[in-house]
Amino acid sequence: MYKYKIALLLILSLALIGQAHAQRYLPGQKGIQVTGGFVDGFTLEKKDGQTFFGGLALSTYTKNGNRWVFGAEYMQKSHEYKDILIPVSQITAEGGYYLKFLADPSKTFFFSIGASAMTGYETVNWGKELLFDGATITTEENFLYGGAISFEIETYLSDRFAILINARERALFGSEINKFHTGIGIGIKVIIN
Repeated sequence: MYKYKIALLLILSLALIGQAHAQRYLPGQKGIQVTGGFVDGFTLEKKDGQTFFGGLALSTYTKNGNRWVFGAEYMQKSHEYKDILIPVSQITAEGGYYLKFLADPSKTFFFSIGASAMTGYETVNWGKELLFDGATITTEENFLYGGAISFEIETYLSDRFAILINARERALFGSEINKFHTGIGIGIKVIIN
C-alpha cells in the first residue's frame, strides 16, 4: 500500500509541474546547462570510439527571448594507430549569442540559432610524444581560436527544467589535425532565478 501512495504522489507532482507558462524566457533570467554528445559521427567500431564532448554553460536571457551563453567545453576524438587509439583533446571557453526564431504558444518548445566565439587549447595524447613501438608523434599542442554555429531545441519539462537538443559546427584554427568538428548532443538546463 505504501508503494501505491508514493507512486500516486509522484504522478500528482509531475502533473502539477509547469502550470505557470509565463515564467519562461524572462529578461534577466539565468540558467545553468550541462550538455554532452558525439563528435563527427558515431559508430560502434573501435576506430571511432571515444568521440565525445561535454560542456557546462551559463545562459542569461535578454528581451524577446534571446540569450547570451558563456561556458566551457571538453571535446575528445581518438585516432587509430595500429591497435591503440590516440586521443586528441580540446578544452575550450566560449561566449555567444542565441537568437530565438520560433516558439509554440504554450512556451514549451523553443528553437534557437546561435554564434559563439571560442578559444582554447588542443593536446595530442596528453603530451606523450613517444608511443609503445618507438614511433614519435610530431603534431604539436596548440592554442585554438575560432567559433561555432549552433542550432538548439529547448523543451521545458517545468518552469525550472528544460531538455536541450543541439547540433553545432565548430571551426577552430590553430589545430594541426582538424579545424572543423560537427557535434550532436543533448543536455539539461536548470533555471536558477
